[in-house]
Amino acid sequence: MKIMSPVNSLKSPRFSGIKTFMRLPYSEDVSGADFAVIGVPFDTGSTYRIGARFGPQAIRNISAILRSHHIKLDLSVFDYCSGVDYGDLPVNPGYIEDSYEEIEKNLLPIIEHGAIPILMGGDHSVTLPELRAIAKKHGPVALVQFDAHLDTGDEYFGKRYNHGTVFRRAVEENLIIPGHSIQVGIRGSVYSKEDLEGSRALGLELIPAFQCREIGLEKVIQRIHKRVGKQNVFVTFDIDFVDPAYAPGTGTIEVGGFTSWEALQVVGGLDGMNFVGFDLVEVLPAYDPVEITAALGATIMFEFISLIAMKNKRARK
Repeated sequence: MKIMSPVNSLKSPRFSGIKTFMRLPYSEDVSGADFAVIGVPFDTGSTYRIGARFGPQAIRNISAILRSHHIKLDLSVFDYCSGVDYGDLPVNPGYIEDSYEEIEKNLLPIIEHGAIPILMGGDHSVTLPELRAIAKKHGPVALVQFDAHLDTGDEYFGKRYNHGTVFRRAVEENLIIPGHSIQVGIRGSVYSKEDLEGSRALGLELIPAFQCREIGLEKVIQRIHKRVGKQNVFVTFDIDFVDPAYAPGTGTIEVGGFTSWEALQVVGGLDGMNFVGFDLVEVLPAYDPVEITAALGATIMFEFISLIAMKNKRARK
């Protein structure tokens, strides 16, 4: 069996070598891999700041600081799972529907080989073609969305595809199961009350940020588990879920968000679900001068990998 784990940084300095995620082997062969880290460097679905196309590069660069033992779980992650950095999927800058076709077409073979994709945007528009590929393998799935924004708009300037319309399209295309899907952390101002009601009308459950504060993270995690149940689930994490004090490098900031610690707690709280994919989107390096946003993104992705490892550990017993 191939060993697909990071380079040992006690034998090779972390500042050396080609920058893959966590210094995993770079490979387009996912045979035997539990997961594949994949970049999706597309950001022309953004409606405000652009530059998240450079997110995968920034996350890979800072991810060299990560080590493989999870302190809270007391788990050496790569004892229980293996993975590769697949590189980036092809996109066509400025042409969203062409890019959607390329993303879906090139992601599907990875999924069909059995590797769980852990994707790095790019802006949130890339989640739609990811879900299209996921649905071709698994059918409609539950969605857990950590986000400051609903992303269930219908059109922007008469166009149906951008980072603010993703989950309306996903419901319309039968890619997700609304009755098992949940949006967590929504906050800030909206255009009208109908924005919130429109999301609920699609069948999605909402836990706005103020309600998260009122009920506490433990109950938030319980509600997520109850909503998802035993369904296959795709987790999408928009970095703007986190307050800009902790994650300034993103396209559409919203104050009043969550701390880095809270973000890690709620993601770790998903343990036990039937994961079929993850993504981490909207890291924008140009507004992240000291790399704290990219570092948080990389650490959340390590939490995703740890969830896979924990599931594998239980399966071995």
